[in-house]
Amino acid sequence: MESRRAFVKKMGKGVAVTSLAFPTHAVLGSSLTANTVQGLKPLRIGIIGAENSHTAGFGKLFNVEKKFPGAEVKYVWGETEEFARKAMENGSIPNMVKDPLEMMGKIDALIVDHRHPKYHLAAATPFVKEGIPTFIDKPFCYRVEEGKKFLEMARETGTPVTSYSTIAQTASTFDMKDQLGDLDHINQVIRYGPVDLDSKYGGIFFYGVHLVQPLLYMFGEDVRKVLVSRDGTNGSASLVFKSGLYATLIFKRASYGWETFIETKNGLTELKSRVQET
Repeated sequence: MESRRAFVKKMGKGVAVTSLAFPTHAVLGSSLTANTVQGLKPLRIGIIGAENSHTAGFGKLFNVEKKFPGAEVKYVWGETEEFARKAMENGSIPNMVKDPLEMMGKIDALIVDHRHPKYHLAAATPFVKEGIPTFIDKPFCYRVEEGKKFLEMARETGTPVTSYSTIAQTASTFDMKDQLGDLDHINQVIRYGPVDLDSKYGGIFFYGVHLVQPLLYMFGEDVRKVLVSRDGTNGSASLVFKSGLYATLIFKRASYGWETFIETKNGLTELKSRVQET
């Protein structure tokens, strides 16, 4: 799967809008504005899935707030007609299709936005095979082997595909990562975030990505051991990195939000962002 920067670079004329959910408006917006000035045709986006509130949010981003001039969400398919019409109304999306394949040949980029990840790859596959750049909202997929096969297919066709946590792709996360360079040896990390292990939308996959991916951005991906524990609806995970770093993830059930604490020789300190998200 391509990194955000590699994806943006490869998209050329502005299909990088599939990174739309993240606070990179200045970079992507300038690229799309330049394309409009150069007289390129408007970028047409289609969305598969409307049960998720993100769909209306994408519509607002492009069609109402016009964060990316020259790009517009033109079509939406919903799991039910009610879901689709609600997304159309709240996101100013002009057209609904009864079958996602009706969008084939009418769009330049695709967003797949189901709530349960088990539907994502099947929905995206026909479009990726046709070379349509695709952003898959979190979680990317439900089973690792299915995800690997899908990405292999995307590489063979040369179609850019990307997916990641919106929490990971924030200025706040990158600011916290920058702060790590000023700290002495970090012995342990404790990170808290909302996770419903029994969620009907895929259990830990539904929100777990928001807890895990920022951790990997900050401390690397070389995790050697993982142990998950649970008691009823409560749970936690322990991760051991190659470096010896020990990380504990606490699955919050009674509150929302994410917090990160680090242990150094000076004790336990909360790692807080110094930047204001816009």
